[in-house]
Amino acid sequence: MASSRAYLDFILEQLSGIDRITYKQMMGEYILYMNGRIIGGIYDDRFLVKPTRSARAMMPHADMELPYEGAKEMLLVDNVDSRNFLSRLLTAMYDELPVPKPKKW
Repeated sequence: MASSRAYLDFILEQLSGIDRITYKQMMGEYILYMNGRIIGGIYDDRFLVKPTRSARAMMPHADMELPYEGAKEMLLVDNVDSRNFLSRLLTAMYDELPVPKPKKW
């Protein structure tokens, strides 16, 4: 099942206080970036983030879920109604996210 544009728009609105949040659509789902670093994505209308140490600490009881068949498990963010929580979560995660590799031309 592909994610709805309405759910993406809702999550983007919740993240609107955070600078440089972008996304790319891939096969009906959405990869989310913060300053060019992948933070997670929208998969089957679920907001999943990379399971960094900070994210695990802030959501110790979060479910680990597969974004799609064959992928690594990610943390399900169930507190999507709190902009404050989402801002603190992504800010805490940021330094633990890998820097994107330069593109080869």
